[in-house]
Amino acid sequence: MTPPPRPPRPDQPARRHRQGPWRGVISAAVTVAVLAVVFAGVFPRFADYSQAWSSIRQMPGPYRAALVVATVVNLAVYVWPFQAALPGLGYGPGFVTRQTSFAISNTVPAGGAVGLGVQYGMLDSYGLGAEAAAGAIAITSVFNVFAILAMPVVGVLALLVGGAVEWRYVLVAVVGVLAIGIAVVVFAVVLRGREGALRVGHLAERLVNPLTRRFGHGRTVDLTGRLLGFRSSVVGVVETRWVPVTLSTLLLQLTSWAILLLALRGLTRAGAAVTWSESLAAFSFARVVSFIPVTPGGLGTVDAALTALLTGFGASSSQALAADLVWRAGSFAPQVLLGALTFLWWRVTAAKRRARVAAGNASGEPRRPGRG
Repeated sequence: MTPPPRPPRPDQPARRHRQGPWRGVISAAVTVAVLAVVFAGVFPRFADYSQAWSSIRQMPGPYRAALVVATVVNLAVYVWPFQAALPGLGYGPGFVTRQTSFAISNTVPAGGAVGLGVQYGMLDSYGLGAEAAAGAIAITSVFNVFAILAMPVVGVLALLVGGAVEWRYVLVAVVGVLAIGIAVVVFAVVLRGREGALRVGHLAERLVNPLTRRFGHGRTVDLTGRLLGFRSSVVGVVETRWVPVTLSTLLLQLTSWAILLLALRGLTRAGAAVTWSESLAAFSFARVVSFIPVTPGGLGTVDAALTALLTGFGASSSQALAADLVWRAGSFAPQVLLGALTFLWWRVTAAKRRARVAAGNASGEPRRPGRG
């Protein structure tokens, strides 16, 4: 019989757990692979961005400066909805998480699911619990959908204020209000109580499961369970934080539109063919096309809709195309490139974060989550 191992003497140092030599290699390979995939989604559009740069160079100096300011503001406020939904999250960790997720979600096929996984991992590394992270991600996703649905209504109201009153605009506003109203009512019923979430889940399953059985080889979807899990993770934050989440999400949409407006003004300075209200309406209607999951980030589909709408409002084809390219160059390219850098920064500083966590656990001192 083998005798049990003897415990170490008090004067002997504790044996450290050594990481395998392959862990660093695998970590580096994952980093390189993610960066390669992100840049693969950017490189094919460099020809378009070079055209956008040519258009920007033709703009007057004040408009170029204003375009830079609008781009920086759009980058800066991108983290605010996340901070509003996750109290205690520092700006630095929130910025790194959001920019990295944007880069992956908008360049990788099916990047939305990959981006969600990356957000969970990053928030966990910053000491935020899984429940809080899940609630914040769910809230920002839902409110972003609400904002995109609300923007066409805002655009129609802008047209009415600008004097462009047409029955088709009013019809779009009515449809938009109905869509938002239905979405908000369903959301409120789910949040109000468990019974409401059960009713909505059962109704959704009756509508969806016949299709999944037909096209999914007899499989069904547990929408009721997912709704109950979603409700438990977000109900507390929504009750107390819905105002800052709503305002910051709408602000993010408006700062993106500001880039488009400045591009139009700078490119058509001889005579603005498209008014501010028409540009807002075109931007708002085009954003809805992003719901069509054809390409990551709506690349191509949103651009085609935006170009067509601007042309319909009076811009020439060349002006509409140039404005769209400048808008993409200001609202998309910087975030993707910055997201690649934030991901690299997060990977490089992972060892330091683990060391701080280990030191905090050894000393027994509580760690302040979400502060880096």
